[in-house]
Amino acid sequence: MQEQQLKDTVGQFDIQGTVASVKPLGAGHINDSYKVVTESGAPDYVLQCINHYIFKNVDALQDNIRRVTDHIRAKLTAAGVKDVEKRVLRLAPARDGKLYHKDADGNYWRILYFIPDSQGYDEGITPELALHAGRAFGDFQAMLADLPGAPLVETIPNFHNMESRLVTFRQAVKDDKAGRLAKTLYIQYMVDEIEKRADEMCKAERMHREGMLPKRINHCDTKVNNVLFDKNNHVLCVVDLDTVMPGYVLSDFGDFMRTGANTGKEDDPDLDRISIDMKIFEAYTKGYLEKAKSFLLPVETDNLAFGAKLLTYMQTVRFFADYLDGDLYYKIHSPEHNWQRTVAQFKLLQSMEENFGEMCRIVAEAAK
Repeated sequence: MQEQQLKDTVGQFDIQGTVASVKPLGAGHINDSYKVVTESGAPDYVLQCINHYIFKNVDALQDNIRRVTDHIRAKLTAAGVKDVEKRVLRLAPARDGKLYHKDADGNYWRILYFIPDSQGYDEGITPELALHAGRAFGDFQAMLADLPGAPLVETIPNFHNMESRLVTFRQAVKDDKAGRLAKTLYIQYMVDEIEKRADEMCKAERMHREGMLPKRINHCDTKVNNVLFDKNNHVLCVVDLDTVMPGYVLSDFGDFMRTGANTGKEDDPDLDRISIDMKIFEAYTKGYLEKAKSFLLPVETDNLAFGAKLLTYMQTVRFFADYLDGDLYYKIHSPEHNWQRTVAQFKLLQSMEENFGEMCRIVAEAAK
């Protein structure tokens, strides 16, 4: 999109200052983002085109974010925290009062205030950064534990529902749309390995139905790059709130371990590089429970280590299903990319299974 068109879109929002430029910002996988620079000392902003294919209920999506950020802002203000506007996101309303603008082509746009003097990390996670990230996500959940009113809307229904993911996977196996199931014996082996673990991996849903495991407000995308730090690596705030919705805390805990505590890459072609980094696991666990143990039930704490296995298994299933379907969901860089992702995630899962006793010990020790 041309810059003038982007400026015209920005003009649909109630912002301060005169727009000087609108340039691409980052390389997000879901939404297209742009930095809006203003003149004469006015705030800068982030313009985003919301992926309406994934987030179909934009009204609910934006209302979720408003409720969450308003609640956190009120808590920070009441606690006398300095620089509150750097510690929580703020939406800018459109001129018609809505929290988004729908253009003539059916695209949905929103604007957030840009947080200056901040930085994020995609790679090179250290135990120190993991400790800070654990505190950030633990504090995020703790502040939202008493959010009043009706439950937040599920912006992606059944996003972390393992039973639902397995239904989709089994349909992908049955249909074998891309004709890949008989390609090698290893592919059928992977189907068998998925099914071998299926009953165990659905226990969170069973515990919830039995009234044992509550749903709380989760971030649902707890990667380290969704935490902003200042120049001294102190946490500022948690960002990317599109998937904030009800879920199990063990899912949020597990998703960070899946992404942040992997010694290799998510799609690493060299499986020997892939394992669970126990130093990262221990640091994040310590930071997370430092902030979250005040509201967690024993059943939640007891299943945090399981959450790491669960989310890694879930992502293995999702990559595998997409591979069998013909790569319809995830962007790929080669015809076998989703299979490469599948086996890499499965290798990480196996490493977690081998280290599961130690993972449980670390959680128990940090929870004391």
